[in-house]
Amino acid sequence: QVQLVETGGGLVQAGGSLRLSCAASGRTFSNYAMGWFRRAPGKEREFVATISWNGGSSNYADSVMGRFTISRDNAKNTVYLQMTSLKPGDTAVYYCAAAGRLSSSSYWNHYDYWGQGTQVTVSS
Repeated sequence: QVQLVETGGGLVQAGGSLRLSCAASGRTFSNYAMGWFRRAPGKEREFVATISWNGGSSNYADSVMGRFTISRDNAKNTVYLQMTSLKPGDTAVYYCAAAGRLSSSSYWNHYDYWGQGTQVTVSS
């Protein structure tokens, strides 16, 4: 089992920044690719960003490309999502997830473990 706990969400004005953190415990963190997904009210879960086991590869949704950056620190068992130039459309619950594979993936069904989510609200 892998336990994931997200922190760092909150209320921010449009154009602002937030950094989400996801702390993992339970198994060897570096054995897992990690991802961030989000779900806005009334919408389906959406892929945001993913990173490979060693941080050597990452991918982003088109909607966040150039504004969000995913990173990880395997020594701290933590994955981060740095969000800049936030827009009201980024308002959602953000979830981190761990996939039992080394390469990154944008597909939600590749992920085995999920955090409880953290709310991000961007006001206009």
